[in-house]
Amino acid sequence: MRIKRFEFNMFPVNTYVLWDETKEAVIIDPGCFYEEEKQILKDYITDNNLTVKHLLNTHLHLDHIFGNPFVEKEFNISPSANKADEFWIEEAPKQSRLFGFELKEKPIPIQHYLYDGDVVTFGNNLLDVIHVPGHSPGSIVFYNKTEHCMFSGDVLFQGSIGRADLTGGNFDELIEHICSRLFVLPEQTVVYPGHGPSTTIGNEKKNNPFFR
Repeated sequence: MRIKRFEFNMFPVNTYVLWDETKEAVIIDPGCFYEEEKQILKDYITDNNLTVKHLLNTHLHLDHIFGNPFVEKEFNISPSANKADEFWIEEAPKQSRLFGFELKEKPIPIQHYLYDGDVVTFGNNLLDVIHVPGHSPGSIVFYNKTEHCMFSGDVLFQGSIGRADLTGGNFDELIEHICSRLFVLPEQTVVYPGHGPSTTIGNEKKNNPFFR
């Protein structure tokens, strides 16, 4: 499986394109806000002759869904996410104004709900859906057992965890679910987070200050 990471928007967010030899692909958290960012994402998909099978959101906070309308329009694919985060779609315009800007496009509704234990397929790859609430009620992680990697959104970062002070967040719940759902996975599992550099489960178990 090939993994392409883009860093988009003012926050900034990691957007991932996953694909393999079949040319089937998924896009995780399209954060493209500016027109040039949208073009960069489109060019990568086009230049590699990829067919986008899924648009996946780890959660529905503002910065992770900027590019959903663009991806839906360009690739005729609707977003998939956990239902518990659906209320954030209505909150997005208000949240943007709190940060001092207006959304260029109205957020689009979730068309496909993903729940704990679901499996997303594309090409020769499987992504297991793991529900890890705490940063947001509907935060989910996409885990590829064969490739020993996961896409953690804002649940787990290198040396940190997601903030839990936004609506629906819960610090204790986040800590408990990271320990019970993620830290039980093989230590060599690479963690590709929603912000910042990648890490591993083993490194976070050993060095993350939230778990000492």
